Amino acid sequence: MSAATMTTRHALVTGGGSGVGRAIALALAGAGIDVTICGRREAALAEVARQSDRIFGIAADVTNEAAMASLYSQAEAARGPIDIVVANAGMSGSAPAQRTSLADWQRTLDVNLTGAFLTVKPALAGMAARKSGRVIFVASTAGLKGYPYVAAYVAAKHGVVGLMRALAVETVKSGVTVNAVCPGFIETEMLEESIQRIVEKTGRSAEEARTSLASTNPQGRFIQPEEVAAAVLWLCGDAAQSITGQTISISGGETW
Repeated sequence: MSAATMTTRHALVTGGGSGVGRAIALALAGAGIDVTICGRREAALAEVARQSDRIFGIAADVTNEAAMASLYSQAEAARGPIDIVVANAGMSGSAPAQRTSLADWQRTLDVNLTGAFLTVKPALAGMAARKSGRVIFVASTAGLKGYPYVAAYVAAKHGVVGLMRALAVETVKSGVTVNAVCPGFIETEMLEESIQRIVEKTGRSAEEARTSLASTNPQGRFIQPEEVAAAVLWLCGDAAQSITGQTISISGGETW
């Protein structure tokens, strides 16, 4: 997709210092879009920013409303209104539901669900006034089905899908589109952390753990970050202006 087909010029990508967020930021920058990335690790943001002169990093915590308001102020003062928002920041843990502490439950919802809301909320009024904008949530197949031992994560991602659908209805006449991409297991740092947890808790080898997770995908493979980035890039373009309120499963047929 060339920059000429894009009607937007400034994007915000949360969790942009690694994994899917990094891939999305690079794809948008490659299409001629200025991209503000945020995360809590300044070094990781700086490393991604070094890969394109269109990418700019600002450290911020998506669970902190004041921090996100400040991020918008800084980013828009420097590069103009944000007209693409990709709410990607997330985290996961695993434990049987009866062993999930309230603190772990709350933290998972804070980052994955409340963080997604606080990421997009500051953009909505401006997008509506300009009658143009793209909001994309990076959810998960966990927003479309259940998985064992990750009840908090599943609940949070179902919440993200519900938030997306509500915002899509609210904005449908404004020229703004709101969608969610729902990947299965993606080959990222988060996947490696999940594999390590399985090894520690079950005694299985890392290869056995990888095979078990990959088997949830009917294609028998892990999703690559660039595949998710390509779907996001398409949703940002003019060809997707009639796509809103949708969950796009990127899962090799695991969900639809």
